Amino acid sequence: QVQLVESGGGLVQTGGSLRLSCAASGSIVGFHAMGWYRQAPGKQRDLVATITSGGSSIYGDSVKGRFTISRDSAKNTVYLQMDSLKPEDTAVYYCNGRFYGLDYWGKGTLVTVSS
Repeated sequence: QVQLVESGGGLVQTGGSLRLSCAASGSIVGFHAMGWYRQAPGKQRDLVATITSGGSSIYGDSVKGRFTISRDSAKNTVYLQMDSLKPEDTAVYYCNGRFYGLDYWGKGTLVTVSS
């Protein structure tokens, strides 16, 4: 059994910051990649950022330069520092862990950016 539990979402004003955390527990100790996706109402789930076990990261175009992903492999935890938030960043943010091509998902945490 694998669990990914997100925390850190909430309401913030435009230009503010939030830090999301995702802690993984269960039978998988080292995901090959961990990351964040988001889904706004009526839209598809999109990539925000991912980071591999080796530390390589990829960002979605809309968050480059504003968001930073990091990972603590010893704690099996991934973080997302979100700065200069915009109303269009409002969405449910989902934690993802990938292991041998299989995706595992958290239940999501809501981020709301007010204008």
